[in-house]
Amino acid sequence: MCGIVGLFLKDPKLEPKLGGLLSDMLVTMSDRGPDSAGIAIYGKPTQGHLKVTVQSPDPEHDLRLLTSDLAEAGIRASVEVKDTHAVIDTTADVATVRALLASRHPHVRVMSAGESIEIYKEVGLPKEVVNRFDIRKMSGTHGIGHTRMATESAVTTLGAHPFSTGPDQCLVHNGSLSNHNNLRRELVREKMVFETENDTEVAAAYLTAEMAKGKNLREALTSALNDLDGFFTFVVGTKSGFGVLRDPIACKPAVMAETDSYVAFGSEYRALVGLPDIDRARVWEPEPATVYFWDRAGAA
Repeated sequence: MCGIVGLFLKDPKLEPKLGGLLSDMLVTMSDRGPDSAGIAIYGKPTQGHLKVTVQSPDPEHDLRLLTSDLAEAGIRASVEVKDTHAVIDTTADVATVRALLASRHPHVRVMSAGESIEIYKEVGLPKEVVNRFDIRKMSGTHGIGHTRMATESAVTTLGAHPFSTGPDQCLVHNGSLSNHNNLRRELVREKMVFETENDTEVAAAYLTAEMAKGKNLREALTSALNDLDGFFTFVVGTKSGFGVLRDPIACKPAVMAETDSYVAFGSEYRALVGLPDIDRARVWEPEPATVYFWDRAGAA
């Protein structure tokens, strides 16, 4: 079943409240998927810096050693530990950081990498995940969240959403893809690497591959309508944008709201009722097979 939320802020005055607003939206969706939850937050980037968010099943061993290990390897970085996750802020490239992790901490997994994105996800209810990572205190320009009812793969941290397979890009999904195994094989031939059996990871990788060919998010989502079979609702985040796509049948519930201050998405309207001025928002159900996309320049 699963529950999705998304919030794209147009008004900079709301940015300090992003974590709190998105957390409330996600917690409201808890009964749509109680096994795991995750949130992606897009903050303001620091010029020339990369943020790599990582997770460890043994944080006491792995994460407390990261700062010294990075320094020993000659990688200039700061590390902020948050429960089972840590954010590595560095001027190095992601390949260098991944190589260090693979050699010294093979159990540590990269949740996301980019200039703006941070992803936090774990097994458990949304309220527990939000509290563990102090999501309510986070600021940013936009974010997406997901609470999962596992139907396609095991209940694990890696199987939780969002999935990020490219820089500053992530995707959450409600539904099921019928051709994800064939598509996975095609993407593997294109050198894409997968860490789970989740069909959503395939969808995320598909969009990454399409955008690597020079397409923007709108064009990649449009291509998905031809190449992905099944029933799905996608909410996608990029460094500057926020996109929504439903399959041509659109059997999964979805509702959107827009004001001069924000654009919001929820699997159900009750996820949106706590947003500022929601009573004055334009509220609608996104159309089937229609790409909706917003970026920092405005609605598209």
